[in-house]
Amino acid sequence: MATSAQIDQFIRQAHRVGAAGLTICSSGNLSWRLPNGEVLLSGTGSWVPELTADRVAVVSLADGTILNGVKPSMESTFHLGVLRSRPDVNVVLHFQSPYATAVACMNNRPDNFNFTAEMALHVGEEIPMIPYFRPGSPQLAEHVISAMTDHNSVMLLKHGQVVCGADFDQAFERAMFFEMGCRIAVLNGANVNPLTRAEIDDLESYFLGKEGK
Repeated sequence: MATSAQIDQFIRQAHRVGAAGLTICSSGNLSWRLPNGEVLLSGTGSWVPELTADRVAVVSLADGTILNGVKPSMESTFHLGVLRSRPDVNVVLHFQSPYATAVACMNNRPDNFNFTAEMALHVGEEIPMIPYFRPGSPQLAEHVISAMTDHNSVMLLKHGQVVCGADFDQAFERAMFFEMGCRIAVLNGANVNPLTRAEIDDLESYFLGKEGK
């Protein structure tokens, strides 16, 4: 069973998400895969920015069985689905930050968010747009799991965003840069100049080259 130290770490990361303005009140949810095959999830109806130990659900990754009597978030189906399909991922964050959610509710959204190197390298060159489905629905979970099989960030139209990462820092970084890219889109409107294909290729070549050294 998850240790009190692991639960405390999970709570600190949840509060970090809230302090950054990525979630407010009961919006959003967070999950973390543990080495023993368990997953910590923010509980249903809990406030991520003020999460407490008694609202942290411990579930089995294999079948979603609740192990500590705390019901997980209504979005636990896609959290567990992403973790099962992505062995490289240990953290999934669903958030509703101000600018990114504004973009999710736009009638005419940008089709290219690669305004800065951070968007292309960390968030993803392409951001899948998930059609609106009722929060917590099987249809929403199915689309999120499918899209995140080969993407690290997705936008839920008229709803919010989901990112994943190998650890808390990577998921947090993707969420923050996602919000930054959407802030640029909202503030600049049509007056934007995304990176070209050649510029993105150069970035990937340079940074992947450095990582390989």
